[in-house]
Formats: sequence, structure tokens, C-alpha cells
Amino acid sequence: MTGNVAALFSIIALGLAGAAGMSLAQVPSAQVHSVQVQGTGAEAHLSRGVQLMQEQLFEAAASEFEQALALNAKDPKAHFEFAVCLLSLGRNDEARKQFEQVQKLAGESHYVTYYLGRLDLLANDYASAIKRLGSLAEDPPFPDTAFHLGVAYVSSGDVAAGTKWLERAAKLLPRDYRVHYRLARAYSSGGREKEATREYDLYTQHRDEHKNTEKDVRDCTSGLRTGPLAAAREVCHRIYDPNDPDKLTLLGQLFGDAGAFAEALDPLKRAVQLDPNSFEAWHNLGVTYFRLNQYKEARAPLEKAVALRPEFYGSVVLLGATLYMLGDDDAALPVLERAHRLNPADAQTAAVLEKLRASQKKQ
Repeated sequence: MTGNVAALFSIIALGLAGAAGMSLAQVPSAQVHSVQVQGTGAEAHLSRGVQLMQEQLFEAAASEFEQALALNAKDPKAHFEFAVCLLSLGRNDEARKQFEQVQKLAGESHYVTYYLGRLDLLANDYASAIKRLGSLAEDPPFPDTAFHLGVAYVSSGDVAAGTKWLERAAKLLPRDYRVHYRLARAYSSGGREKEATREYDLYTQHRDEHKNTEKDVRDCTSGLRTGPLAAAREVCHRIYDPNDPDKLTLLGQLFGDAGAFAEALDPLKRAVQLDPNSFEAWHNLGVTYFRLNQYKEARAPLEKAVALRPEFYGSVVLLGATLYMLGDDDAALPVLERAHRLNPADAQTAAVLEKLRASQKKQ
């Protein structure tokens, strides 16, 4: 590797350190960092839309997805991401049309069925919601499938069936105060006042924990910014919950944002064990290893992140950088080619790619 190429990769890595952002709904105050994705191709618009979704900038993301589809109307990935974005914006009828278009282009999907079931529930079409969500019950694409199925049954008047599914949801999502609130109401409707009181108490407890977590995030961020790491570590440890992958991922990113990468490793490694399908956890673990110059360890987490979100430029380009740092030029080249397609206007990536192509030609 030439010194110039190594320096370029260092610059890229510094720019991408916090690229994933957080999708932790329970902690809206989580810090988000972005990497500007530029370019006019369909893949670039799709990648930019995915990034904006990570940052919860849904209106801007919708515009990018519309531009991606104007260039490639038969891409089911773009239709799917656009549909999820529209649902987040409350544009439910439009979201349904996009999900149905995904079905036409790519066939049946558990994920599309899940979202159509949720749209049925929002439209008060309980019979259809029960049919769709019920078909996923034994192999749910998301852990809250049982929750939405339970709400659909209760809303349809079948309190007994709804209670059964809400009880399952409470086991799967024990810290979700929405589940306990709905289960308390179901118990009360069924005349089970003792159980209803217990669930109302849990609802209050977890709702208050949610509020406390927001305060803990602010205190941790302030401590890391203004005080010594040893003192901040004690404050930040209030967020640590060995059984909550979302809080662990959040804590890891807060440490990473402050440059305390060694401190970020433990919560992030624990998070991917608890939730192996969490893009945020894998991406941030890979970024952390990269920033610690542990490229061998960074490779697998970044490969997992790219597999989960192949359109997210930050993960793709950092994986390419990792492979190059490891001296695996043959593996790095196609990854960086893809990164360049996702963000063709990134001059730094283009420069590295040009040098790598030239090096490959000489061999």
C-alpha cells in the first residue's frame, strides 16, 4: 500500500466513524452523524435515501426514493424502502401501493406481509390484519408481530385471542411499555383485574424508564464532552443493561462519538450477541474496530452490516477500506466499485479506487 493511498483511507475512515446513526425509537435524543452521499444514479439516490431514513429525515428520504424509482421503476428494493418511508410519514395509502408493487416485482415476502398487516390494522380492517399477521406468527420477521396481531384481535372483539398474543408479545418485548398497556386493557376487558393491575404497574415502570434513559443519554454525552473519561464512565454506565441490545448499541455509539473506542467495544459486542440482526450494532462494532486499527476484527462486523443494509454507503466503503488495509486487494476492489456506484461524487473514494485499479492492471 502506498503512503498516499493509506492516507486517503484514513481520511475516509474518519469521515465514516458514526455513519450509521441510531434507529433507537426509545431514545430520540440519540446522536446521529451523516456522510454526504452525492451523485445522480439510481443506486446513489437509493443509498442517500437509506441514509436519510437512518437519520429519521423521512421527507428528504422520500424525495430520494422517488428519484431512484424515476430512474429504475422495476427495482423492488427502492419500492420497499420508499414504502417504509411513506409509512413513517403517515402516507399509508401510498405506502400500501408501494408494498403491493414490491409483491408484483419480487413475489411474496414475510416483510411485505408484515407491513401490509400493519396497514390493515391502521385502516381498521381487522380481519385482513389478523389473516396477514397470523400467517407470520410462527416465523415473525419482527419481534413486535405478536403485539400487532394481539391488538388486531382485541380490536375485532376477540379479547381472548388478543390476550394470548399480547401475552406472547410481553415475553418477547418485556420492556416495551406499549405492550403492557395494551395487555392491561385486555385483561381489564376480560374481567381479570389482578392481572390488569400488574400490567398497568409494568406499563408505568417501563414508561418512566424510557424517560430516565433520555436523561441518562444527555448526562452521558455531557460527561464525555466536558469531563475525564473515568468520571464519565460512571455516568454512562447507567445506560448499560446487559439484556437490552438497543441500550447497549446506544452506549457503544456514545463512547465512539467521544473517541473512547476501547470503551465502546464491550457494549457493542454484547449487543450483536443479543440481536444478531441489528444493523446499527454490527456497523458500529466494525467502525470501532477500524478506529482502533484492528482491521482483522473489523472485517466480519462490517460484512454483516453490509449484508443487512447493502445500500448503506457508509458500511460498504468502510468494508472496502478494511479489506484494502488487510492487503486483500481482490476482495476490496468489487466492494469499492460498489461504494463508488452508491456515491460517485466522493472524490476520496474515487481516488483510492483509481489507484487500486492501476495497481491491479500492473499485476
